[in-house]
Amino acid sequence: MQYKRALIAAASLAAITSASAADLGSGIEFTGYSRGGPVFKSDKNIDAKTDSVGGFSLGGDLQGYRLGNEGTQGGYEFFIGKTFDAENGVKYKFGYMPENWGGGIKTVQAYSEIWGLDFAPEAKFWVGQRRLRIQDVHIVDNFLMDLGEYQGAGVQDWAVGPATVGLTVSSGDKFDAKLPQGTSASKVNLDVGFPVNDSGKLRLVATSVSTTGFGKNGGSGFSLLYNQGFGALKNSLYLQTSSGLANIQGKFVDLKQGTDAAGAAAAAAGVVGAKVSRVADSIDWQVGNFGGQALVGYQTSEPDDGNDVETKDLTFGGRISYAFTNNFKLLLEAASTKRTRDGGDDQTLNKVTIAPTLSSGAGFYKRPELRLYVTMANWNTAAAEANADTFGTDDNGDALKKQTIVGLQYEIWW
Repeated sequence: MQYKRALIAAASLAAITSASAADLGSGIEFTGYSRGGPVFKSDKNIDAKTDSVGGFSLGGDLQGYRLGNEGTQGGYEFFIGKTFDAENGVKYKFGYMPENWGGGIKTVQAYSEIWGLDFAPEAKFWVGQRRLRIQDVHIVDNFLMDLGEYQGAGVQDWAVGPATVGLTVSSGDKFDAKLPQGTSASKVNLDVGFPVNDSGKLRLVATSVSTTGFGKNGGSGFSLLYNQGFGALKNSLYLQTSSGLANIQGKFVDLKQGTDAAGAAAAAAGVVGAKVSRVADSIDWQVGNFGGQALVGYQTSEPDDGNDVETKDLTFGGRISYAFTNNFKLLLEAASTKRTRDGGDDQTLNKVTIAPTLSSGAGFYKRPELRLYVTMANWNTAAAEANADTFGTDDNGDALKKQTIVGLQYEIWW
């Protein structure tokens, strides 16, 4: 199956990039992202099949500061799209996106959309499976507002007065992974954005989830994002809450899609959701050759499993970039994180990475980047015990409270 998907992806790419295959004209999109590279030194065995390399995080959504911390994790994703003109003001598009992050080739997007309709020319109506990510914090590789990748339909960019409105209706199924047998799920997301001043915008996303057949059912969520520019600096404030089987980002929680029939009942019974709240603030800047991003965040989570155990996660960190020439820059990332769980000792973890970098440009977000990195991380006894299966023990099973890793990494998007 994976081989057949690879052939489909290759054939799609060939059809779009080869003029002899078809005269597709304009309107072609080809975008993507990839990263990877080797680890040369670690305080643990660096066989990625048997040991954790990097991945220093206490487990909170905003605690995985990624520079020099992704180890041998690598992969790719790319999007191929073609827009057609119906010659009456109407345009339509087909888009396809595969990805492979070590688990084989999967379909992320496969959808068609149409816009330029006479009653709402700016609105884009779509059907299929579509990735609907709104905004991320790059240094922790987390889209804090993300409606997920499910089969469904919706409309984006509908102008209603000064506001821009989107509405998405999703099932819990994906092209490559269906819901467990005997369950059902649907989700509605309402996405409204409007300006508050010349350089500021509010974004509101409301989520409603309806399910049957799981350990717990139903759920809802609400997110507010306030982006405000201050010259070369952009500030983003997030206020979010969710309950039940609604993920705080705007997705479903993990509904165990792809579980075979034999294990479906047990898998579904284990899906119980949680009550989650989060406040986070990130800043981005670029002043001459000096750029960066910083984050502070606090999140609480209490699973609906009847144990009444609340987890509190605190994160504070940032990455700075200084370009000595147009194509050589130095990256420095530092972070301090803390996890508190009812009935347990506080866990703490600190991480610093320095990375001389070759780049296509001086800006913080200019890619590709080729990096040589050195990462140093340390954590307390409680964190070592909680992460004994990954970075908290050495190869002999003894407690480990610090690690240094050295490696190379490329990162590219286009």
